[in-house]
Amino acid sequence: MRIQEYEFPEDLYYDRNHYWARVEGEVVTQGTTDYAQKMAGQFAYVALPRLGRMVEQGKSFTSVESGKWVGRVYATVTGTIIEVNEELEYDAALINKEPYGRGWIVKIKMSDPKELDNLLRASEPGFEEFMLGEIEKHKRE
Repeated sequence: MRIQEYEFPEDLYYDRNHYWARVEGEVVTQGTTDYAQKMAGQFAYVALPRLGRMVEQGKSFTSVESGKWVGRVYATVTGTIIEVNEELEYDAALINKEPYGRGWIVKIKMSDPKELDNLLRASEPGFEEFMLGEIEKHKRE
């Protein structure tokens, strides 16, 4: 789905902090949305979390930095980090180049698949309205 100049693949889940989740069995790959990466500008650094770390849905577990922004990364689901994207240590701008591909941040083995109900889908009623509100809000800031 396209909303203005931002792309939101319909097969993904989204949280209200502008992170996406791709579900494959009990593993969730998480990254930054196209909207968030364009708002942040070129990413310069990602503090990769340690493997085995427990994360909780909606809670911050690491940080990212761009030329104009330092922000927190919030877990889309509760679980254990089983893989980190080590390529980001050498090229954090992969988040900008391929936000839904090689720019992923972590893979989490989720504890409770029911938490996916707390996330948004691009095809759901209300997603476009939510995103348009976010776009408008950040234009004013």
